[in-house]
Amino acid sequence: MEAVKTAKRTLEILEAFGELQEPASLSEIARQIRSPVSSCHGVLRTLKAQGYVYLLDGRRYYPTRKLYDLGARIAAHDPVIERMLAPLEALQARTGETVMIGKRQDDEVLYLAALESREPIRYTIRAGDRRPLHASAIGKALLGQLSDERLLRELKRLRLQRFTDTTLTTAERFMADIRASRKRGYFVTRGEYSSAGMGVAVAFTVAGEPYAVAIAGPLPRMKENLAAVGRAVMEAAEQLSHAARAK
Repeated sequence: MEAVKTAKRTLEILEAFGELQEPASLSEIARQIRSPVSSCHGVLRTLKAQGYVYLLDGRRYYPTRKLYDLGARIAAHDPVIERMLAPLEALQARTGETVMIGKRQDDEVLYLAALESREPIRYTIRAGDRRPLHASAIGKALLGQLSDERLLRELKRLRLQRFTDTTLTTAERFMADIRASRKRGYFVTRGEYSSAGMGVAVAFTVAGEPYAVAIAGPLPRMKENLAAVGRAVMEAAEQLSHAARAK
């Protein structure tokens, strides 16, 4: 169990640098991740010994390029996502909104890739973020691929937590939304996780594995362009499926 805690703390420290975006002292890092200084010190010492962080002015740490280079090498050989980036970039350019690809992991959506809008007011999400299945457009799209019988079993098991006033928290309302979305061809959330955001998603399959692509943005702007956004996402889902299968 201690090894698991150490691994988790290591990732939290690296993510803290991503949030801080500047060198930080041991105490600043510990405060950022809400962890004891003594616990952070051992992790930072190991990261420094392995060349992942270096020390400035004798007291502040910052990651080296080793982490970036390692991540780039790993990403370049992703068996699926790298082949999806071109259609995803085209979708982002076409709509001007944030676009993303996600997959179900347990009872959540795990976002595998995300390209943020360049608009000043935009929906922000990063690869590795998670959202509840029932309150995300991608989650709805993935659940919508299930048969009604299986979906009802899932809804009985899932905890349909309320996040906003518009979150669908009953199986009846959720099923009605899914059925309407299937007819329409795309799945929508209207402020169901974040009251100011709206998402539109379509599922697709690669080698028998379900994925979904989505566009998300401020609710008023998305609502105004819903039909056009829906068409764009449906077309992108087909392109992504073909691109991911290409050798």
